[in-house]
Amino acid sequence: VGIDYALFIVSRYRAELAEGRDRDEAAGRATGTAGSAVVFAGLTVVIALVGLAVVNIPMLTKMGVAAAGTVVIAVLVALTLVPAILGFAGKKVLPAGEKSKLFGKGRPASEKKANGGTRWARFVLRRPVMVLLAGVIGLGVIAVPAGKLEMGLPDDGAQPVSTTQRQAYDLLSEGFGPGFNGPLMVVVDGDKALADSTVDRIKGLEGVAAVMPPTPNEAGDASVITVIPKDRPSSTHTEELVREIRDGSGDDVLVTGATAMNIDFSQKMNDALLPYLALVVGLAFLLLMLVFRSILVPLKAALGFLLSVVAALGAVVAVFQWGWLGSVFGVEQTGPIMSMMPIFMVGVVFGLAMDYEVFLVTRMREAYVHGERPGQAVVTGFQYSARVVVAAAVIMIAVFAGFMGASDQMVKMIGFGLAVAVFFDAFVVRMAIVPAVLALLGHKAWWLPTWLDRVLPNVDVEGESLRRHLATESAEGEGPDKDRELVNA
Repeated sequence: VGIDYALFIVSRYRAELAEGRDRDEAAGRATGTAGSAVVFAGLTVVIALVGLAVVNIPMLTKMGVAAAGTVVIAVLVALTLVPAILGFAGKKVLPAGEKSKLFGKGRPASEKKANGGTRWARFVLRRPVMVLLAGVIGLGVIAVPAGKLEMGLPDDGAQPVSTTQRQAYDLLSEGFGPGFNGPLMVVVDGDKALADSTVDRIKGLEGVAAVMPPTPNEAGDASVITVIPKDRPSSTHTEELVREIRDGSGDDVLVTGATAMNIDFSQKMNDALLPYLALVVGLAFLLLMLVFRSILVPLKAALGFLLSVVAALGAVVAVFQWGWLGSVFGVEQTGPIMSMMPIFMVGVVFGLAMDYEVFLVTRMREAYVHGERPGQAVVTGFQYSARVVVAAAVIMIAVFAGFMGASDQMVKMIGFGLAVAVFFDAFVVRMAIVPAVLALLGHKAWWLPTWLDRVLPNVDVEGESLRRHLATESAEGEGPDKDRELVNA
């Protein structure tokens, strides 16, 4: 996000220089407009990361709060250090062909050559229905496998065959059965008779390979029973066995051990997913409604994010759970998807998705507020912001794809899932579905009920008040300057 925010402000600075403004004014305007967008983009990321606290797992809470703190620092750096560095760089940030131009002599917008973002926006405006259907149907098809998502924690069977962990896992599986890698520890809070009856009941369950005799404590009022499942620790059959042992026992029989703990952890993550989604998407919707002063634009942003995340989860299921193209991505063994993956993906990708949404749509909103037609405002937004979004997305995809070279299956899965999610959200949702929807909505995209418009504070991300302030200053200073020019003449 630090790179994203710096790119956004530098891009706006370059645009201001190209309009003919001097270095100081260009830096001020860039920070006053793009800087405001950076603040609200950062707030959406902070909401997503701090929201991990609702999962009520200390490890995730610490990760979320620490990451949110770094995002706050990134925003402060973008608002202070980046403009200061631009003061030193001056026009050196301009493309090579533009450096020879003097400040104050930029080309009018009508004479500027249309860039790739402008051409793409015009294409989408000509065929909005076709682009919208292609994007939604394409992501919908990729999302289908997500309906079969099975969550768990990978075991050593997912490690590369060259590692000692995998070799030991295979030896135990071949010699004693796959369940020997993840025995269950059943604790009986009672006398020997209760322990013996518990052993007899567990032996009758279908997924049990072996049951060890109960080991009592010195007092004889508690026992430990070791149960060997038939299947490997991360299989759904082992999860069902744990559930059967617990459901068929009273409060005096408890199941623990690493395998049972992993199953409980996965269940807790699964239960927390919907409340987390509701909290994060709900708060971000309110924040984006404040920024864009619209109901449909934030709604479209939230729905597009959900579509890209579900499609990414579908791709993860297809590769790591079903094994499609598994050899291409180095999947050693298929199995359940890491239980932290959906929530982790939602937290990280939501922040990035809202960054791209704010970067792209604030420029459209600014153009619309300053009098452009809805379609032309979309083109203007892409003209100035499309390259920034593409560059930021490519950087993040490269970073996440680097994790796919790791030997650990969890790290590989995280890298693949995040890289695919960013690709879907940036290039399909933000660059295709967003302009198509805005083109179809027209003026309705920026509609806000009058009563709500009065209630919401005006945060002025598009810099309208800044423009009026600068225009007032210019008008006040124009009279004396003209008088001096007449005297000199």
